[in-house]
Amino acid sequence: MLQTLKNAWKLPDLRKRILFTVFIVFIFRLGNFIVVPNINADALKDLANSQTLVGFYDLISGGAFSNFSIFAMGVTPYINASIIMQLMNVIIPKLEQLSKEGQEGRAKIQNYTKYLAIVIGAVQAYGTYVLIYNAGAVEKDSFLNTVLIIMTLLAASMFLIWLGDRITEKGVGNGVSVLIFINIVSRIPMMATQVGVLYSGGAVDIVSLVLFALAMAALFVGTVAFSLGERRIPVQYAGRVSGTKQIKGQSSHIPVSVSSACVIAIIFAMSVMQFPATLAEFFRGSKVLEWLTTSNWSIFKVNSLGYMVAYVVLVIFFAVFYTQITMKPEDMADNMAKSGGYVAGIRPGVATAKYLERILTKVALIGGVFAALIAVFPIFLEGYTPFKGLAFGGTVIFIMSGVALDTMRQLESQLVMRHYKGFLSK
Repeated sequence: MLQTLKNAWKLPDLRKRILFTVFIVFIFRLGNFIVVPNINADALKDLANSQTLVGFYDLISGGAFSNFSIFAMGVTPYINASIIMQLMNVIIPKLEQLSKEGQEGRAKIQNYTKYLAIVIGAVQAYGTYVLIYNAGAVEKDSFLNTVLIIMTLLAASMFLIWLGDRITEKGVGNGVSVLIFINIVSRIPMMATQVGVLYSGGAVDIVSLVLFALAMAALFVGTVAFSLGERRIPVQYAGRVSGTKQIKGQSSHIPVSVSSACVIAIIFAMSVMQFPATLAEFFRGSKVLEWLTTSNWSIFKVNSLGYMVAYVVLVIFFAVFYTQITMKPEDMADNMAKSGGYVAGIRPGVATAKYLERILTKVALIGGVFAALIAVFPIFLEGYTPFKGLAFGGTVIFIMSGVALDTMRQLESQLVMRHYKGFLSK
């Protein structure tokens, strides 16, 4: 990896892209310290550290919500809009057709996603205001101040989307993913400080500290290795005649990533399991929500055994569900038949589609089980070990490893075009 970065730095155009990305990241992090006026950030500390969706959003926003900076919402409106548009592509035939029209169609879908992000951002900004108002963090209660806070949050979130586009266009990596990655990395020093406080306060001993460090290292290495894993479906292409040329038959494969649905599955499952606790922050005093979040008989009681079991089941379910609706084995079989390809021993058409569906389901189950283990690991730490209150989540491990690997692949592809030998070829 270091050799890849070193080789990339030698090339003037890649060096410009790297420096441009660093410059955008500097502006981005600077905005995390520009606070929204008339807000008491101290009143939000407990809310940001809670086991709700607010705590997750604070984590991927780099602590911007707990400080209530102008970037408190981060790029979450765009993330939600992207997930919705992916699902809508399956439901709405016109969007599905656009996704098959190449770069122009994808550009239109991207524009629709941004428009939807504005709508979601406006709703989320208002919801955020209601949330901090109920928490007693609003120091000046007036209509003008309400509009100021909502418009500031919405405009800042749209500005982050624009910054992400600039990184994608002129920098290195996927812009929005890079911004989320930087936010997560910025929380690592705080997590290390929390662990240090636990050790210095006598809550954990040296043996527990070493075991925790080894477990975190193994978790990260295992996630990276798992993210690189793929199931290769062998495909044979029959020989054909093109004009006056005789094209011989050849062998290829369809790569199916084992971890393609892991992040989405964890986010969906987390949204379902933490929805009652998040809703309770909006409607304080509700007896129903209080029972759902505190009763020993409720699966929504955070860190309980029932909560962990339900979480695992939902992660596996959403991993299989998302894989089936996005990969579309019927379309894969049709495209394969149109190009003269077939799986050895499997009849083209319906039989191939069923074969692909079985493969995708098995791969999704394996990915779902691994994602579930990663997802419940922080819950296990919180409920059954002395390492409590850490700013850590299972999703962030997949995000960090995925973004890092994707960025390195992009750099590697640029280096290969210029005949450099980089990290991934070794």
